Order: sequence, then C-alpha cells, then structure tokens
Amino acid sequence: MQVFVTGSTGWIASAVVDELLAAGHQVSGLCRSDKNAAALSAKGVTPVLGSLENVDLLVEAASQADAVVHTAFGHDFSKFAENSEQDRRVIEAMSEPLVGTQKPILVTTGLLMLAPGRVATEADMAPLSDPKYPRKTEAAVQTMAARGVRIGVVRLAPTVHGVGDRMFLAMLADLAREKGVSAYIGDGSNRWCAVHVSDVGSVYRLALEASVPMPAFHACAEEGVSMRAIAEAIGHNLGLPVEVRPREHFGWFAGFVENDAPTSSAHTRELLGWKPAGPKLLEDLANPSYFSR
Repeated sequence: MQVFVTGSTGWIASAVVDELLAAGHQVSGLCRSDKNAAALSAKGVTPVLGSLENVDLLVEAASQADAVVHTAFGHDFSKFAENSEQDRRVIEAMSEPLVGTQKPILVTTGLLMLAPGRVATEADMAPLSDPKYPRKTEAAVQTMAARGVRIGVVRLAPTVHGVGDRMFLAMLADLAREKGVSAYIGDGSNRWCAVHVSDVGSVYRLALEASVPMPAFHACAEEGVSMRAIAEAIGHNLGLPVEVRPREHFGWFAGFVENDAPTSSAHTRELLGWKPAGPKLLEDLANPSYFSR
C-alpha cells in the first residue's frame, strides 16, 4: 500500500518509515526542509514539503494515499495546549477524505496520564474531561470514528528509547548535567513503561496491515520501570550522584517525572501478533554512548 506519514524524519516516524519500506510498502512523507526532503528521497520515500500549518497539503496527500500515519506534533511544551488543538484540527482534516473508504489512519499520542497509579490497558479511555489532560488526539479519533473513518490511535510509552533518543530520557540527562545530580521525586517508585525504538515501527505496520478493528494500540514492551532505577542508570552513565529532589528541581518537567504510568500491551500483542525484541530500557541506558552529544 501507499502510506502517507507525517513527521517522517522524526524519532518515531523514522522507525515507522523504515519498517514500512522493509515490508515493501510505498511511502510519502511530510518534511519541513529541503535537506530532509533529500534524505527521504535517498531512501526511496516521496517527500511532501510542508508543515502541519499547510492543512490543504495534508488533506491532498492523505486523499491520495491508501493509509495515513500521523506522528507529527509540536514539541515546544510552552505551547502544549496550542499544539494539542492543532493536532485535533489536523487529524480531523486528514480524516475527512477517508470517510466511508475503509482506508486506515493511525494517529499518535502518549501513555502518561492515561490511568495514573494503576496498570493501564488498551480498553482505558483518555480522560478527555479532565482539564489537566491537554491532549485532544483521542477526542478527534472519537469524532472521526463516529463519521465512519477507520481510525485508530497508537499510544506511545514515555520512554521510546535507543541511541539517538532526544526525547524525555535525553531531557532528564540534560537536566542531570545542568544540576550535577541525577534526581527523582519522593521514593522514586513511580513507573514509566518503555519500548525500544526498533519495536515501535512494527506496531504501526502490523496495525495497518491487519484486518482488525482500529482501537487503541499500546507501543510498550516493558510494563513499568521505576523512576529511581532510571535516575540511577542515568547517573551511572554520566558519572553523577543520584539523589531525591523536590518537584521544583525539575521545573515544568516535574509532572512528567512524578507520573506513575505502568501499562499493559497484552491486547496489542494478541491482536497484532506484535513481539517486541529490542533491548530493555536499563540495558540500553548502560550503553556508554546513549547520552553522547
């Protein structure tokens, strides 16, 4: 099939694109620069030069594809509410030409805050009525599913890890370097689920290829790793002490650091036959080059 992928040169989407190409699918990818367009062309992807602001371009690319994978999202956390609203608009716009066609569209959100304090499952609904839950991805999914779009959501572990990671783990490492200590909050027993980036692409591919309903899929290989263990691994890798610190130490990032988000992917594995095989999180963080700049 011909698949249109947004955010096609990003950390997640690069894994998705490589997985789709390896399986023999054709891919077109949204990118924001000539440099990225050239990189996509070099590996056999048709570049679509533009951004999430170019809604007409996105609608046209989605209408020409057999399937859509949406991973792009603004990562300026000072504009999270604004980015969430843009995400909703983009999902609804790209889904419009797919109404009644049975062409699948997979969109992307995270697992943090889904079911704090207990093991979340694919049956859990995003707490859309909670003002502390800013993402509107799944609200858009509900809207378009009701209109007859074959739409599903991939919920990503907060730790999609691997050498080259510049997301949450890298943010924790940068903060540790800045403060001179790798820290955690409270007793550090709160957990983050985790998945290696090499295993993420196959979730999207298997979901697109499978003749199954398009519910929520969970891209997490480990149910939960304690924040204290994560802080200890970062401290060991960077040669820094590991200590408890108050929320203020982490600034805007504190809500993420103290979140307890253990998650099951049992239904995803059963439905798709997904078998994650990448290294475990703490094994990966032991790699001396993990946080190299």
